[in-house]
Amino acid sequence: MTTLTPNARRITALGRFELTLLVRNRAALGVALMMPLLMVFVLRSSLSGVEGAAAVGEATLTGGIGMVLLLVVHMNLVSAYVARREELVLKRLRTGEARDLEILAGTALPAACLALGQIAVLAVAGALALDVRMPQNPLLLTAAVLAGLLLLAALSAVTSSFTRTVETAGLTTLPLFLATVLGSGLFAPTDSLPDLAASLCELLPLSGVMTLVRAGWSGGAEGADLLGAGLNALAWIVISVFAVQRWFRWEPRR
Repeated sequence: MTTLTPNARRITALGRFELTLLVRNRAALGVALMMPLLMVFVLRSSLSGVEGAAAVGEATLTGGIGMVLLLVVHMNLVSAYVARREELVLKRLRTGEARDLEILAGTALPAACLALGQIAVLAVAGALALDVRMPQNPLLLTAAVLAGLLLLAALSAVTSSFTRTVETAGLTTLPLFLATVLGSGLFAPTDSLPDLAASLCELLPLSGVMTLVRAGWSGGAEGADLLGAGLNALAWIVISVFAVQRWFRWEPRR
């Protein structure tokens, strides 16, 4: 216990520092707070052709959870890691007592907490507003969201390694955003795709997480599907953590 308490305190202290910077950055804070809910509202109207109001509502809410993960966690964190690296903050932190994992976790903490809060509000208020039943398996939904947070935090650190400036973060985060929205079934099932395309889409980084999110909300998923989705999420987390250890940059790119 004595070895865990200082680590938790350092992570919390770094998280408070990062939260202060996030609050001062009004553009990033505005995107984090407003864009996911705004996009869900817009996409709610575009899904009016889906059969049944309940199906529309559940598709909107589960897709909204994916949008929160992408916009609040992934896009914010890539910019944060790049900004702290270029400002030599990461390099200075490494000269102190904080370990590498604590620095990365402390930087990710505000975005993760903000995403959890938005997902909670989205799940409760969204379900009431759209007259949709509450999640059928809250534990599975919670596990899926936590897995998504961990995966996207790691993927954000990896993406920051190939991002030269904060201004170019919008470009380097775009491939994962598009691949997830189009191929991981955020708002529309991939069943309509050809078999080969559907099989390839199941291998995308967030496909497993989104399958677990939908199963946690709607229920009824088969054990084989849940196992495959869990293995997909676990495999991508392992790959991403290895990539962070191998390629993450602590000093400015020159």
